[in-house]
Amino acid sequence: MRSGKRSVFAFRQKSVVGSHKGQQSERSVEIEKRCKTGEGEENRHKWPALVAGRTSSEKSRRKGLTMKNRTIWVCFALAFALNARAATVQLCSPGNPLAGLEKVRDFETMRASSSDPDWKNGNADSQPIAPGGTLTLAELEGPGVIVHIWFTISHPAANYSQLLTLRMYWDGEKHPSVECPVGDFFGIGHGVDQPFTSLPIRVTSNGRGRNCYWPMPFHKSARITVSNESDQPCHALYYYIDWQKHKSLPADSLHFHAMYRQEYPCVMGRNYIFADIEGRGHYVGTIQSVYHVSPGWYGEGDDFFFIDGEKEPRLRGTGTEDYFCDGWGFRQQDGPFYGTPLWEGFNTGDRGTAYRFHIPDPIAFKKSLRVEIEHKGSQVFPDKTKSGFIERDDLMSSVAFWYQIEPHKPWPALPAGPDRLPFRDAPMLVGWKAVETTRHSDHPMKIQTVGGTTDGKQMFFTPGNDKGWLEIPFAVEKEQTVELIGKFLHSWDYGNYRLKLDGQMLTTLNLFAPAATPFSHRLGKQTLSVGKHVLRLECVGKSAASAGYFLGFDALAARTEVYSRGPEVDLRTLQKK
Repeated sequence: MRSGKRSVFAFRQKSVVGSHKGQQSERSVEIEKRCKTGEGEENRHKWPALVAGRTSSEKSRRKGLTMKNRTIWVCFALAFALNARAATVQLCSPGNPLAGLEKVRDFETMRASSSDPDWKNGNADSQPIAPGGTLTLAELEGPGVIVHIWFTISHPAANYSQLLTLRMYWDGEKHPSVECPVGDFFGIGHGVDQPFTSLPIRVTSNGRGRNCYWPMPFHKSARITVSNESDQPCHALYYYIDWQKHKSLPADSLHFHAMYRQEYPCVMGRNYIFADIEGRGHYVGTIQSVYHVSPGWYGEGDDFFFIDGEKEPRLRGTGTEDYFCDGWGFRQQDGPFYGTPLWEGFNTGDRGTAYRFHIPDPIAFKKSLRVEIEHKGSQVFPDKTKSGFIERDDLMSSVAFWYQIEPHKPWPALPAGPDRLPFRDAPMLVGWKAVETTRHSDHPMKIQTVGGTTDGKQMFFTPGNDKGWLEIPFAVEKEQTVELIGKFLHSWDYGNYRLKLDGQMLTTLNLFAPAATPFSHRLGKQTLSVGKHVLRLECVGKSAASAGYFLGFDALAARTEVYSRGPEVDLRTLQKK
C-alpha cells in the first residue's frame, strides 16, 4: 500500500503541482499531505469525494484548463479506482484462508447437541449410555452438510474410546458409511487420550476434547449413533453436531466415509489393507496404529495404491514413515496434514499412531481403489543375527477416510469393542479398596473421587515433604508371569515415587502433569508366586515444576496381550513363501 500511495501521489504531483503552479487549493494540499503521511488512512474511502469536492468548488478557476489536463485528471481518478480495486482483489484471493467470509450465505445454521432440554434453567447437558446400549445423537433432514463434530466423554473404563463405536448413515442407507471406534475416528488408536492438532481433526484437554471438521454432505437424511460396547456405563457423552441446512446441494456432492480395520496380528504372507473400495470418489486420509509384538522398527513397509482395477499399483511408496511424510523413523509430532501424535518407542508393547491426510493431494478413482501397506521391518533373531527387512507380526489397526458416490461396498464385520483392544488388564490391586490395609508414614491418606480411575476413585496420599512412604499388601492365588501395569494419576502437585515389589526395585515415576491426567506405566514382566506380596512406594522428591509431593494411586494390573511371541520364537519360521 505504501508504494501505491507514492505512485498515485507522484502522478498527482506532476499533473496538479507541475501543471498548475500556484493553483493548488487548501483541500488539494490537505489530500497530498495525507498521501505523504498516511494520516487519515481510516478515511481513505472518502478521499475521492474530497477530490470531487475540490473539482466542484474550483470549477470557475479550472475553466482555463487544457483538454490535456482534464484527461490527466480523469486518468488520476481511474488510477485511484484501479488501485482500490486491486487491494480488494488481493484481500479476497483464493489463497487467503478467510476468503469468502464476507459473502452472503444461503443456508440455515443448525445444531444437534446434548444440551439440557430445559435450556433456560437446566445444566444436565450430557447423555449416558448403558453397557451394550446405543445413543442416537442426531436424526437430521436434508439437504445439509455437517461441518463440525465435538465430543467430550466421562467413562470409567480404561481405553474407553476404543470401546465406543461411532456410526453415521446417509440418506436412509442400512449399512453405515462411518463405522469406527470413537478414539480412532478422532485420530488416536489404542483407546488412548492424547492431544494433537491437524487440519481436519483437533484433540485437546489432555485428549478429552475431540473435534473434527470433515465436511459431510447428505441429500435426504443423516443419522448418527454411538454404541457403548464396554461392560461399564458411559456416564456422560457431551456433543455438538454443527450443520447447515441447504435448499439443495450440488449434484457432484459425495458422501463421507470412514472405515476401521484391524489385524491382531498382521497376517503373514499378505499386505495389510487400509481400504478396498468400489465406486467413484477420492481418498482423503489414513490413520494407522501399531502395537509392537517384538522390539525393532516396524515401518520399512511400502504403501501401494491400486486405482481402477490396475494390476500394478500406480502409486508406490518407499517406506511407512515416508508415506506418513516423516523420515528416518518416527517421533512424536503433529501438523496440518501428517503427524505421529502417539509414539512410545521401539520395544515390545510400545504403541504408536500416525496419520496422513490427502487434503491437498486427494487420490481420485472412477471404479475402485485398493490401498495396501507392507508390514515389514527389522528383527533380531534368537541366534543374534539380524534382518532389516522382514515381515513382522505386530498388531495393526487403521481408519481409512474417503468420499464416494453411494452405494458403497459392504465392509467386513467390525470387531466387538473388547476385541479391539490389543491386551487385557486384570486388576491385582485396586488403590481405593486398599486404603484401610495400607501401612504408611505419618501423612494424610484418604479415598478421593476422581474421573478416569477404577470405579471413579483412587488412593490419595498427601505428604508435605519427601519423607512419605506407603506399603500396600495384596495376594496372588496362583503363580503367574505377567507384565505389571501401574495405574496412577498425574497432577500439578504430585511428586516423584520409587516403586518396589517385595523389596525389589521396579522403577521411579515422575507423577507431575500440568493437569490431573490418568497414566498407565509398564513395570516389566514379573513372576508372582502364590501368597502375599507388598508394593512399596517411596517419595524421592518432586520435579521442579511440581507444587507438591502428593500421590494418586489407582491400581496394579496384570497385562496379557491378545497375541504374543516369546523371544525364543524365530520370526523367520513364521514367514510365508
